Order: sequence, then C-alpha cells, then structure tokens
Amino acid sequence: MILSRMISRFQPVRAIVTVTAAMALVAHFAAPSLAQERRWIQVEALPGLGRANERAADFSAEFGNVWGFGLPSGWYGIVLGPYAGDEVGSVISALKSGARIPADSYVTDGAEFRAQFWPPGGAVPAGVEAGATAAPEPEPEAVTEILPEPVAESPPEPAFTGETPAEARASEAALDAEQRKELQVALQWFGFYQGGIDGAFGPGTRNSMAAWQAANGHEASGVLTTAQRDALVSAHQAEVLAYGFSVVEEQESGIDVTLPLALVEFDRYEPPFVHFREKNGSGLSIVLISQPGDAGSLGGLYEVINSLTAMPAGGVRDRSDTEIRLTGQAEGLDGRAWARLSGGLIKGWMAFGKPENAARDARAFEVLEASFRAVGDTALDPGLVPLEEAARRGLVAGLEVRQPIRNRSGFYVSKAGAVLTTSDAVQNCSRITLDRAVEAKVAETDAASGLALLQPVTALAPPAVAEFARETRPGSGIVVAGYPYEGRLPAPVLTHGAFEEGTGLDGVEGRLRLTVAVQPGDAGGAVINGSGAVLGMLLPQGNSGAQDLPADVVFAADAARIAAILTPAGITPLERADTAALPPETLAREARGMTVLVSCWDQP
Repeated sequence: MILSRMISRFQPVRAIVTVTAAMALVAHFAAPSLAQERRWIQVEALPGLGRANERAADFSAEFGNVWGFGLPSGWYGIVLGPYAGDEVGSVISALKSGARIPADSYVTDGAEFRAQFWPPGGAVPAGVEAGATAAPEPEPEAVTEILPEPVAESPPEPAFTGETPAEARASEAALDAEQRKELQVALQWFGFYQGGIDGAFGPGTRNSMAAWQAANGHEASGVLTTAQRDALVSAHQAEVLAYGFSVVEEQESGIDVTLPLALVEFDRYEPPFVHFREKNGSGLSIVLISQPGDAGSLGGLYEVINSLTAMPAGGVRDRSDTEIRLTGQAEGLDGRAWARLSGGLIKGWMAFGKPENAARDARAFEVLEASFRAVGDTALDPGLVPLEEAARRGLVAGLEVRQPIRNRSGFYVSKAGAVLTTSDAVQNCSRITLDRAVEAKVAETDAASGLALLQPVTALAPPAVAEFARETRPGSGIVVAGYPYEGRLPAPVLTHGAFEEGTGLDGVEGRLRLTVAVQPGDAGGAVINGSGAVLGMLLPQGNSGAQDLPADVVFAADAARIAAILTPAGITPLERADTAALPPETLAREARGMTVLVSCWDQP
C-alpha cells in the first residue's frame, strides 16, 4: 500500500472539517476544466468611485492586469487577473507572502462583477461574461470617466456604507452549522483561533474574529460582516488550493499528518523513513520518521540527522532523552527536523527546502508540525540494517551524509565534560563535535606534547571520568579505548596490548612505550591498566623521525605530561587509589564510558 489512505479535507492546525466540505474540495481539485476556468484576485473594495479610481491607479503602477468593477453591494472592487483556475492559488500565495497585496485578498470567479470602471474606457477582459458588465441601472458617464469627489458643505450620504453590527449579526445568524465551522477552521488556519471546531461562536471565537479584523485593518467588533467572512474563507481556500494541503493517514508508520501535496508526493518506504519527494520542481521534500526504540536510538537518530549535508550547522540543536529538534539554514539549504520518543516508539519528521522559498515553505512547515500526530502502537520495522549504516548509504531523504575532515578519539577528564585529545585531531577545524552531537571549543593546546584540551559549549554529565594511576609498572597489560574505525562503529573499541617502559626509546621523559596494534582513529584515546586507572593518552603514530619502527610500537603521553596541560586550565586530575584488577565487563564499561569520538569539520 503506497499510502494507507489520503483524505482530501482541511485539518489546519488541529481542526477537523466535515467530509462534505472535503468532497467539495476534492471535486474542485479534480474538475477537468479547472485549467480553463478564469479566476480573479480581489485586492480591495471601496464605497466611493473616486477613491476606487485612485487605488486602481496605485495598483496599476505595480501590476499590469488591474481591473475595476462595480459590486452588488454598491461598492467598487479592484481585482487582478484573469488567471487560469489551476494557477491562481500559487499566484495569490506568492503575492501575499511578498506583502504585495493585502492579507485579506481573495479569489473570486467574477460572477458578482457589474459595470467596469477601470481602466477608463478599457475593453471587457476575457473571462467576464458580457451580461456581467452591465450595471442594474446603467450610468455610462459614471463608469467610463474618472470623476472627482464632489465638494460640498454637507457631503451626501453614500449609497452603501456596509453592514451595520446589527445587520452583520443578522447575516451571521443565517449561517448553518457547516458554514460556522468553516469560519472557525479559517481563523484557526491563520493562527487566530485555538479552540475546538464546534460551530459555537463563544468568547474564544469572538476574540479570534476581532483579532483577525484588527490584523486586516477593520474595526475589531468581533462580528464579521458578510464581506469579511467571504474574504476570510476565500483566503483560506486559496491557500489550501495553492499548497494542496491534505490529511495523510499513514497506517504503516502510525502517523497522521497534513502535507502540502501540491509541493510533495509519495516516493517510497525505507524503514524507518517514509519519503515524500519534491513535486513539479517545488524544491521541498519531507521525510516521516517511525521506528521502535529507546533513548539510545533517539540519540543515534539525532547524530544521523545532524550529519546530513541538507541540515546546515549553526541553527537550533536541542536534544533530550525524549525529544530532538534541529534547524539550519545556509546558502542553498534550509532544513529542519523533530522527533519524540514515547511508549517505546520514535515518531517525527524532517523537511528540506531552499532559502529562496522560505516564505512559502514556512507555512508548510507550520502546518506539518501543528498537524503531526502519532497514532496507535504501530511503527515501521527498521529491519536488520542499523540506522547509522542506513544513513551512510544515503537512505535519508536521498541526501548525502556530511562527513568530517577527520575523526579521532578522546576521553573525559572532568565531571563538567572537558575532553583530552591529540592536538593533531583539532588542527584547522571550523567546528569540533564530541560524539557527533555536542559542540566543543579548544581550551588549551600544546603541539610539543601533542595534547589538546576541549571544553563542551554546554556542560555535560559524562558517564565516566578518567582517574589516573598513581604509579606505572612496565610489563603490565593495558587496553586502549578509542575509535579505530573513526566513527563507523557505534561504540568505542578496546584494543589490548602491553606497557613496555616509562620513557621513549631515546630516554625522553613524559612518554610511555607500548606494544599494541592501533589505527589512526585510536589517537587521543586513553591507555588504561587492569584496575581501570589511566596511564596516559595514545599519541599519533609516525613521530619516530627516519626510523621505521614495528607497526605495533606506539607511544603515549604520560600522566605527568597530561597534568601539565590540565592544571593551568583549572582541572585537577583525579587519581585512582585502588589497584585491584577489575572484572573484564566492569573494565570495558568504564573504559567505554570515558571515551569520546572527536570530530573535526570544515564547515561551521
């Protein structure tokens, strides 16, 4: 099943609209003559002809398709068009997002147009029926000439001044239940109403009506006139038409969400992701996330999303045991993601667009987040492919995973999360991360000793902190805790070896000689004895001058050399007094708990 079920109905924010209204919208989308139908965008209506001519002239200075017609109310409407029925939605959305037309502009079919007054003496535009151009009581002079406003000591009463509050209430009382709900839906859609869609106009609805009126330059009476109701509903319908907002009920993933199906279309399932690719070159793509998991799985998901090329660094990076949120915008890239862990299931979404479409996409993102709902106890089965590996094979939204310049090892040396690593690991980095998730800065570096001290941007609570040995005895067994495969594995690797002597081959103090088979990614890792005490930090290989030493001969900075960089930074190295050997599983747990993946990035 490609999509479990797609219901074309409105559900802005948390609204639920009746199936009857939904089917009307479906018919509107599916009408075969939609592209041939003519539509107009009404931008203003004014009671006086002189002022209407002035405003029409103002709009004509910016637009080349401005027309003016009399309206049944006695007012004068200014419109843009005509447009094809299948393009008017995107046009009005673009004009509103650019603040080029009033926010309460709406789409009309022109059936109510009467006598034309703008442009003066102009031909009747295509798409307007001939009968619609004749006023009920023709006055050619009034509709073909720009007449100045009469000047008199007592101006005459206008022919029509709009509905009075009493008339507005009377026309509102004639609305049926579905029409009243439709108004609440539209108010909620534009962010003015937060209550339930029940058709009851209580204080919440009245306040939202007043807020909409104030935002659109009307008197904030809390009772919408007929024209205001038409403008509000038409603006809502035009936006829904432009975006193609429809509720998608994803039974396989256990997600209900409103998606802009004029901009995206279903692509494929790739557990734990449901991909919706861009449609008609919209530049927007959306990925739904659904998988069973725990806090560790959520953390792994965070790391994967954070490493995507489409998720620029520098935006929001919020992470907890139950929720993650990321945003980022850079040249050509606009990404955001959210997911939550609840009841053993992780549900969320990712969305990727382009900065030039930010005004348009902001509305799509808002509706996506507000309508997202995890349903039932269903999740896509991630199968046997680990999430990290899946992402690195480019499965996430068909996007490349951003890779660091290098990955090295490090270990925690303070309870606030300070990390010791090799100075080579942090050279020429625009950005440094710990475990791909936490931003860090270089606090101290010493190229001579090969050490660097990193401080996390936000304080951490490390699982374990290094405790240094009080003395070292050559000939004992050691383990090096590090990331030999530079992050391709989800946890540190413990490599066993031996501590040979407490100086370099040439007798240089401050170095330990080890025999252990390590990889470049292990550099910066802790050298740990059987009691769990840290003897030193593994240095990069290849520092032996012209000599070609055996591959398993490596060196580490000893505890004294490490103390020389920690103490000036205000960190007192912890000591381990107990020299009793730890059980292998306890030693492994402590070693892995203190070990950190240090990543160097070339992009900020």
